[in-house]
Amino acid sequence: MKKTIAMTASVAALALPATAGAHVTLQPSEVPAGGFTRLDVRVPNERDNAATTKVDLQLPPGFESVSYEPAPGWGVKVTRRGKDVGRITWTGDGRTGIIEPGEFQDFGLSLAVPDRPGEALTFKALQTYDSGEVVRWIGAPDSDEPAPQVRLAGAEASGPGAPAPADEDDGAPVWLAVAALALGALGLLAGAAGLLAGRRRAA
Repeated sequence: MKKTIAMTASVAALALPATAGAHVTLQPSEVPAGGFTRLDVRVPNERDNAATTKVDLQLPPGFESVSYEPAPGWGVKVTRRGKDVGRITWTGDGRTGIIEPGEFQDFGLSLAVPDRPGEALTFKALQTYDSGEVVRWIGAPDSDEPAPQVRLAGAEASGPGAPAPADEDDGAPVWLAVAALALGALGLLAGAAGLLAGRRRAA
């Protein structure tokens, strides 16, 4: 009996982290500040008896240019707040546009990221199930229903397309190196000629 209880507790302990980690998130969680980047809104289904049919993402201020990747079966509505994009809503058709239990869906976005390195941006999200339940992903990072976040990092000096680090000798003109080699060769020739002349005198 004790073994059965211990095994049950172990299984439950292993299951908890998986359930706790199944939140609406942004992938990747860190992007370079400034310029365009791709973000995926990852939406898992946390219910065993209902399907997700709607996802409502609220963007923080500062996103003027946002485009979305088409997802089969999902309609998309973009709502602006002044010159910024304030909200993007995906609504499924109930057939192909649906996230069943045990599934997840990525909704791709291409957007111009604000140039504010070191800042963490919060994207609140509402997830609606066909049972009528609405899960509000709007809490703090340590809450039961945390809002998706993305951190803005500084520009990577060694990223793709970045200039290669310069060698210490890159500043020296090429002709100086050629001249040095030529002088060295002349010195060797002069030395060889002197050695030959000395041997002839000795002979």
